[in-house]
Amino acid sequence: MSQSTSMKATLAQCKAELLRTVRNRRFVIFSFIMPVVFYFIFTNTVGDNVQVGNVDWKAYYLMSMTVYGVVGASLTSYAQRLSRERSQGWLSLLKITPLPSWSYVLSKVLSQAVINLAIIIVMFVVGGVFKDVNLSASTWIACGLFIFIGGFSFMGLGTLIGSIKNADFVQVLSMICYMGLSILGGLWFPTDTMSSTMKTIAHLTPTYRLGQGAWDAVAGVSINWTGVGILVAYVVVFLAISSYIMKKQEAV
Repeated sequence: MSQSTSMKATLAQCKAELLRTVRNRRFVIFSFIMPVVFYFIFTNTVGDNVQVGNVDWKAYYLMSMTVYGVVGASLTSYAQRLSRERSQGWLSLLKITPLPSWSYVLSKVLSQAVINLAIIIVMFVVGGVFKDVNLSASTWIACGLFIFIGGFSFMGLGTLIGSIKNADFVQVLSMICYMGLSILGGLWFPTDTMSSTMKTIAHLTPTYRLGQGAWDAVAGVSINWTGVGILVAYVVVFLAISSYIMKKQEAV
């Protein structure tokens, strides 16, 4: 198969992945509807004039719920699709087709990247239009880019969880990780409200570090490279473990 043909096949596979995803009601609920609903509930309950540090609550929480949506897309949709396809022997079937193995992986990453970008855009439009979140163009772009790029770390976690072939177990595990990391990482409420012990735990989570980049950008604080390093370390660890598990499964 020529390179151009392979790329066309990859784009076709990516389109198919996107269509499958948006037709999934669970994905739409957890990745789009829930973050928007939670955003309106918590901003209306707390009030628009409250501040977290030097940041308006409605701007701070917009970034929290945007991260929440991106994390949800990677764990409740991406991971479960991987697990289901592996358990059904989809990868084995692809090996007897002309489609290169890298094409399958690339289509997964590209489709998930498009989904994450859509979540970011939708949440930012909601915050800007309906809650009057007023940020400079550079701040909007900085927040969006950090969440978008940092979101790849949760593709790594989704890949690790999706390496488990039991789809039912993966569904439960992904929900536990999704909700647990969101709460521990300070996405539902600021870590400043936590005890010192819980705050220490929160700062070790990838959800906190992903949110931190956007929160700092809104506050006008320079990027925390320690947080970036932690996110990168998570990606390396997640992919290394998932690669090991998949190779062990193929060897059996």
